[in-house]
Amino acid sequence: MLDNLQEILDQSGVFQHGFIDTDKIIFREEVRKMCEVNTCGKYGQTWACPPAIGTLEECKQKCLEYDKMLVFSAKYDLEDSFDFEGMTKGMDDFKAVAKALEKKIKPYLKDYLILANEGCGMCNECTYPDSPCRFPDEVHGSIEGYGLLVTELAKMVGINYINGANTVTYFGGLLYKHGK
Repeated sequence: MLDNLQEILDQSGVFQHGFIDTDKIIFREEVRKMCEVNTCGKYGQTWACPPAIGTLEECKQKCLEYDKMLVFSAKYDLEDSFDFEGMTKGMDDFKAVAKALEKKIKPYLKDYLILANEGCGMCNECTYPDSPCRFPDEVHGSIEGYGLLVTELAKMVGINYINGANTVTYFGGLLYKHGK
């Protein structure tokens, strides 16, 4: 991809990464159904999550416009396995990792798509569904909202889903056209 990719990933705060051809990605309706249950509270609340990002088939087609995906993660230490505050801080921090990665790769890639963890977090109150997104070129769609089972994706690219006791790991994806 890039000669200085590892440096970019390190500077962005990425913990681990791996690559997959987009035609090998499995888009799962059952993952999308988990969004509809609304466990995270973001379903129908933000431009970064379903239904705003489109149907599962539309998300799949967006991804298949690219031929490669860099799957990346960041690991956060917790006080204990019930450290909800630490998990929430890690979730917010991961959004910053995705933004930092985008800023670093933007000069090198003309056409790409970044997926991150649920929600967006850029605005105190999202305009969805009443008005257009304030930052449509900066919002990162939810990787799970796109129907990707992160445990499976991590295994497919050879990175850890679980990184030890008292940690939480968040995942994102950078989809791009190889050689462009």
